[in-house]
Amino acid sequence: MAGKKNSKKGAAQAKGGEEKNLAVNRQARRNFEIEETFEGGLVLLGTEVKSARAGRVQLKDAYARVKKEELFLFKCHIAPYDHAYHDNHAPERVRKILLHKHQIRRLIGKTERAGYTLVPLRIYLKANRIKVELGLAHGRKKKDKKDEIKKRIVEREMKAAVRSRSR
Repeated sequence: MAGKKNSKKGAAQAKGGEEKNLAVNRQARRNFEIEETFEGGLVLLGTEVKSARAGRVQLKDAYARVKKEELFLFKCHIAPYDHAYHDNHAPERVRKILLHKHQIRRLIGKTERAGYTLVPLRIYLKANRIKVELGLAHGRKKKDKKDEIKKRIVEREMKAAVRSRSR
């Protein structure tokens, strides 16, 4: 059976190729300089999955930490599910993130020695799984933020000038 093409993994990749953003941390790219990104699975309860699929997730103050060679997401708010009776979840409970062991060890080294932090950039749906994109980042100073904004404004004005000149 060397020509078998309909494996479970292949079928999931084929139909789940697109990603749907459930929550995006817009402040992260402004407040931090992202060096590297990682994709990990998020361990959730049933009511959390239903609420997250409805887009009721906030990443505003969320961050990730490594504890005992496991990765956890803190202060991520997933609103309680409206249609749950009595078995609802705590909105800001600590959630586990699934990454490969070698990735976690690498993150431990970077965050402890180099002063980096792990910031969740977005939570999204990929092949019916809820994933989190983490950024290995270090904080920007206020001056750096202003310089970045000025640089974007200058680039935008240059593009507009080139467009108006070519007309």
